[in-house]
Amino acid sequence: MPQVKVGVQLHPQHTDWPTYAEAVRRFDEMGVDSIWNWDHFFPLYGDPQGQHFEGWTTLAAMASITRRAEVGCLVTCNSYRNPALLSNMAKTVDHISGGRLILGIGAGWFERDYDEFGYEFGTAADRLRALRQALPVIVERWERDVPRPLRNPIPILIGGGGEKVTLKLTAQYAHIWHGFGPLATFQHKNSVLDQWCAELGRDPAQIERSVSPQADEDWDAYLAAGATHFIVGMQAPFDFATIERRLAWRDQHKA
Repeated sequence: MPQVKVGVQLHPQHTDWPTYAEAVRRFDEMGVDSIWNWDHFFPLYGDPQGQHFEGWTTLAAMASITRRAEVGCLVTCNSYRNPALLSNMAKTVDHISGGRLILGIGAGWFERDYDEFGYEFGTAADRLRALRQALPVIVERWERDVPRPLRNPIPILIGGGGEKVTLKLTAQYAHIWHGFGPLATFQHKNSVLDQWCAELGRDPAQIERSVSPQADEDWDAYLAAGATHFIVGMQAPFDFATIERRLAWRDQHKA
Protein backbone atom coordinates (compact mmCIF):
# COMPACT_ATOMS: atom_id res chain seq x y z
CA MET A 1 0.00 0.00 0.00
CA PRO A 2 1.36 3.50 -0.84
CA GLN A 3 2.63 5.61 2.03
CA VAL A 4 -0.03 7.78 3.66
CA LYS A 5 1.00 11.43 4.05
CA VAL A 6 -0.40 14.45 5.85
CA GLY A 7 0.49 17.99 4.84
CA VAL A 8 -0.60 21.55 5.60
CA GLN A 9 -1.27 24.47 3.31
CA LEU A 10 -0.64 27.64 5.29
CA HIS A 11 -2.47 30.49 3.61
CA PRO A 12 -0.07 33.46 3.51
CA GLN A 13 -2.74 36.04 4.27
CA HIS A 14 -4.03 38.00 7.27
CA THR A 15 -0.88 37.33 9.28
CA ASP A 16 2.65 38.63 9.78
CA TRP A 17 5.91 36.93 8.87
CA PRO A 18 7.04 35.99 12.42
CA THR A 19 3.72 34.22 13.07
CA TYR A 20 3.81 32.47 9.71
CA ALA A 21 7.45 31.41 10.05
CA GLU A 22 6.88 30.02 13.54
CA ALA A 23 3.98 27.93 12.24
CA VAL A 24 6.14 26.58 9.40
CA ARG A 25 8.86 25.58 11.89
CA ARG A 26 6.41 24.03 14.33
CA PHE A 27 4.59 21.94 11.72
CA ASP A 28 7.94 20.74 10.40
CA GLU A 29 8.99 19.71 13.91
CA MET A 30 5.63 17.94 14.42
CA GLY A 31 6.45 15.69 11.48
CA VAL A 32 4.07 16.71 8.71
CA ASP A 33 5.04 15.33 5.34
CA SER A 34 4.55 18.53 3.36
CA ILE A 35 4.10 22.27 3.93
CA TRP A 36 2.54 24.43 1.23
CA ASN A 37 1.56 28.02 0.61
CA TRP A 38 -0.27 29.38 -2.45
CA ASP A 39 0.57 31.62 -5.37
CA HIS A 40 -1.60 34.73 -5.18
CA PHE A 41 -1.05 38.43 -4.58
CA PHE A 42 -4.17 39.24 -2.55
CA PRO A 43 -6.26 37.42 0.07
CA LEU A 44 -8.73 34.89 -1.29
CA TYR A 45 -11.16 35.37 1.60
CA GLY A 46 -11.67 37.73 4.49
CA ASP A 47 -10.63 41.38 4.06
CA PRO A 48 -9.65 41.69 0.38
CA GLN A 49 -7.18 44.43 1.32
CA GLY A 50 -5.65 42.44 4.18
CA GLN A 51 -2.00 41.51 4.57
CA HIS A 52 -0.65 39.01 2.06
CA PHE A 53 2.76 37.61 1.09
CA GLU A 54 4.02 36.52 -2.35
CA GLY A 55 4.27 32.78 -2.85
CA TRP A 56 7.73 31.99 -4.23
CA THR A 57 9.76 34.37 -2.09
CA THR A 58 7.89 33.01 0.91
CA LEU A 59 8.54 29.47 -0.33
CA ALA A 60 12.31 30.08 -0.48
CA ALA A 61 12.19 31.23 3.13
CA MET A 62 10.09 28.19 4.08
CA ALA A 63 12.70 25.94 2.49
CA SER A 64 15.46 27.53 4.54
CA ILE A 65 13.74 27.20 7.94
CA THR A 66 12.56 23.59 7.59
CA ARG A 67 14.53 20.38 7.73
CA ARG A 68 12.14 17.50 7.09
CA ALA A 69 8.94 18.32 5.23
CA GLU A 70 8.63 18.70 1.48
CA VAL A 71 7.63 22.23 0.48
CA GLY A 72 5.72 23.73 -2.42
CA CYS A 73 3.09 26.15 -3.74
CA LEU A 74 -0.38 24.67 -3.97
CA VAL A 75 -0.32 25.72 -6.71
CA THR A 76 1.91 28.02 -8.76
CA CYS A 77 0.04 30.05 -11.37
CA ASN A 78 1.80 29.30 -14.62
CA SER A 79 0.74 32.63 -16.15
CA TYR A 80 2.70 34.80 -13.72
CA ARG A 81 6.22 33.77 -14.81
CA ASN A 82 8.12 32.81 -17.91
CA PRO A 83 8.49 29.00 -17.80
CA ALA A 84 12.28 29.12 -18.13
CA LEU A 85 12.39 31.53 -15.18
CA LEU A 86 10.06 29.33 -13.16
CA SER A 87 12.26 26.33 -13.90
CA ASN A 88 15.27 28.22 -12.55
CA MET A 89 13.35 29.39 -9.49
CA ALA A 90 12.26 25.83 -8.75
CA LYS A 91 15.77 24.50 -9.15
CA THR A 92 17.06 27.17 -6.76
CA VAL A 93 14.48 26.35 -4.07
CA ASP A 94 15.24 22.66 -4.63
CA HIS A 95 18.85 23.37 -3.65
CA ILE A 96 17.89 25.64 -0.73
CA SER A 97 15.66 22.88 0.65
CA GLY A 98 18.18 20.08 0.15
CA GLY A 99 15.99 18.40 -2.47
CA ARG A 100 12.57 18.78 -0.79
CA LEU A 101 10.74 20.93 -3.34
CA ILE A 102 7.59 19.83 -5.14
CA LEU A 103 6.65 22.04 -8.09
CA GLY A 104 2.92 22.50 -7.74
CA ILE A 105 1.51 24.16 -10.85
CA GLY A 106 -1.81 24.99 -12.48
CA ALA A 107 -3.26 27.21 -15.20
CA GLY A 108 -4.41 30.05 -12.91
CA TRP A 109 -7.88 31.41 -12.16
CA PHE A 110 -7.90 34.41 -9.77
CA GLU A 111 -8.79 37.33 -12.03
CA ARG A 112 -7.87 40.05 -9.55
CA ASP A 113 -4.22 38.93 -9.57
CA TYR A 114 -4.14 39.30 -13.34
CA ASP A 115 -5.91 42.62 -13.47
CA GLU A 116 -3.95 44.41 -10.73
CA PHE A 117 -0.54 43.08 -11.77
CA GLY A 118 -1.01 43.63 -15.48
CA TYR A 119 -1.23 40.05 -16.73
CA GLU A 120 -3.62 39.14 -19.53
CA PHE A 121 -6.40 37.04 -18.03
CA GLY A 122 -7.77 35.78 -21.34
CA THR A 123 -9.91 32.66 -21.34
CA ALA A 124 -9.58 29.37 -19.49
CA ALA A 125 -8.55 27.81 -22.81
CA ASP A 126 -5.79 30.42 -23.21
CA ARG A 127 -4.43 29.70 -19.76
CA LEU A 128 -4.53 25.93 -20.27
CA ARG A 129 -2.78 26.30 -23.62
CA ALA A 130 -0.02 28.29 -21.91
CA LEU A 131 0.35 25.59 -19.26
CA ARG A 132 0.62 22.90 -21.93
CA GLN A 133 3.38 24.90 -23.63
CA ALA A 134 5.23 25.64 -20.38
CA LEU A 135 5.54 22.16 -18.90
CA PRO A 136 8.01 20.71 -21.46
CA VAL A 137 10.08 23.91 -21.24
CA ILE A 138 10.36 23.58 -17.47
CA VAL A 139 11.41 19.93 -17.65
CA GLU A 140 13.90 20.58 -20.46
CA ARG A 141 15.58 23.46 -18.60
CA TRP A 142 16.17 21.20 -15.59
CA GLU A 143 18.24 18.98 -17.88
CA ARG A 144 20.20 21.90 -19.36
CA ASP A 145 20.81 24.52 -16.68
CA VAL A 146 23.49 24.15 -14.03
CA PRO A 147 23.63 23.26 -11.31
CA ARG A 148 21.15 20.47 -11.97
CA PRO A 149 18.37 19.97 -9.40
CA LEU A 150 19.39 17.90 -6.38
CA ARG A 151 16.25 15.83 -6.87
CA ASN A 152 16.05 15.12 -10.56
CA PRO A 153 13.37 15.20 -11.64
CA ILE A 154 11.78 17.60 -9.21
CA PRO A 155 8.30 16.14 -8.60
CA ILE A 156 5.57 18.02 -10.45
CA LEU A 157 2.14 18.33 -8.88
CA ILE A 158 -0.69 19.47 -11.11
CA GLY A 159 -3.82 20.74 -9.42
CA GLY A 160 -7.26 20.79 -10.98
CA GLY A 161 -9.96 18.61 -12.42
CA GLY A 162 -10.50 19.70 -16.01
CA GLU A 163 -11.17 16.42 -17.77
CA LYS A 164 -10.14 17.30 -21.32
CA VAL A 165 -6.88 19.17 -20.71
CA THR A 166 -5.75 19.37 -17.07
CA LEU A 167 -6.03 15.66 -16.32
CA LYS A 168 -4.43 14.80 -19.67
CA LEU A 169 -1.47 17.05 -18.82
CA THR A 170 -1.34 15.36 -15.42
CA ALA A 171 -1.06 11.95 -17.08
CA GLN A 172 1.70 13.29 -19.32
CA TYR A 173 3.86 15.25 -16.88
CA ALA A 174 2.86 14.96 -13.23
CA HIS A 175 4.15 12.86 -10.38
CA ILE A 176 1.26 14.02 -8.15
CA TRP A 177 -2.32 14.99 -8.93
CA HIS A 178 -4.16 17.23 -6.47
CA GLY A 179 -7.92 16.92 -6.47
CA PHE A 180 -10.80 18.18 -4.39
CA GLY A 181 -13.98 16.91 -2.83
CA PRO A 182 -16.67 16.07 -2.30
CA LEU A 183 -15.81 12.40 -2.35
CA ALA A 184 -17.92 11.56 -5.42
CA THR A 185 -16.20 14.31 -7.40
CA PHE A 186 -12.77 13.09 -6.36
CA GLN A 187 -13.66 9.52 -7.32
CA HIS A 188 -14.89 10.58 -10.75
CA LYS A 189 -11.89 12.80 -11.55
CA ASN A 190 -9.52 10.09 -10.31
CA SER A 191 -11.16 7.64 -12.69
CA VAL A 192 -10.79 10.08 -15.60
CA LEU A 193 -7.09 10.46 -14.78
CA ASP A 194 -6.70 6.68 -14.87
CA GLN A 195 -8.38 6.65 -18.28
CA TRP A 196 -5.92 9.25 -19.60
CA CYS A 197 -3.03 7.20 -18.24
CA ALA A 198 -4.32 4.15 -20.11
CA GLU A 199 -4.71 6.13 -23.33
CA LEU A 200 -1.22 7.63 -23.08
CA GLY A 201 0.56 4.48 -21.90
CA ARG A 202 1.36 5.80 -18.40
CA ASP A 203 1.23 3.56 -15.35
CA PRO A 204 -1.37 5.27 -13.10
CA ALA A 205 0.49 3.98 -10.05
CA GLN A 206 3.28 6.43 -10.94
CA ILE A 207 1.01 9.37 -10.04
CA GLU A 208 0.44 10.03 -6.35
CA ARG A 209 -3.08 11.27 -5.53
CA SER A 210 -3.44 14.14 -3.08
CA VAL A 211 -6.58 15.85 -1.84
CA SER A 212 -7.72 18.66 0.43
CA PRO A 213 -10.75 17.22 2.26
CA GLN A 214 -12.89 19.22 4.62
CA ALA A 215 -12.14 18.76 8.31
CA ASP A 216 -15.42 16.91 8.92
CA GLU A 217 -15.11 14.52 5.95
CA ASP A 218 -14.25 10.84 6.23
CA TRP A 219 -10.57 10.60 5.35
CA ASP A 220 -10.72 6.81 5.31
CA ALA A 221 -13.23 7.04 2.46
CA TYR A 222 -10.79 9.17 0.46
CA LEU A 223 -8.05 6.70 1.25
CA ALA A 224 -10.22 3.88 -0.10
CA ALA A 225 -10.82 6.00 -3.22
CA GLY A 226 -7.10 6.24 -3.92
CA ALA A 227 -5.93 9.38 -2.12
CA THR A 228 -2.75 8.95 -0.09
CA HIS A 229 -1.60 12.55 0.51
CA PHE A 230 -4.00 14.66 2.61
CA ILE A 231 -3.35 18.42 2.72
CA VAL A 232 -5.19 20.59 5.23
CA GLY A 233 -5.58 24.28 4.38
CA MET A 234 -5.70 26.94 7.09
CA GLN A 235 -4.86 30.54 7.92
CA ALA A 236 -3.70 32.14 11.17
CA PRO A 237 -4.38 31.37 13.97
CA PHE A 238 -3.03 28.01 12.84
CA ASP A 239 -4.69 24.82 14.06
CA PHE A 240 -1.95 22.60 15.48
CA ALA A 241 -4.32 20.34 17.44
CA THR A 242 -6.19 19.11 14.37
CA ILE A 243 -2.94 18.29 12.59
CA GLU A 244 -1.65 16.45 15.64
CA ARG A 245 -4.75 14.22 15.52
CA ARG A 246 -4.38 13.69 11.79
CA LEU A 247 -0.72 12.74 12.19
CA ALA A 248 -1.80 10.10 14.71
CA TRP A 249 -4.35 8.87 12.11
CA ARG A 250 -1.54 8.72 9.52
CA ASP A 251 0.71 6.77 11.86
CA GLN A 252 -2.03 4.22 12.53
CA HIS A 253 -2.06 3.47 8.81
CA LYS A 254 1.69 2.99 8.84
CA ALA A 255 1.55 0.44 11.63
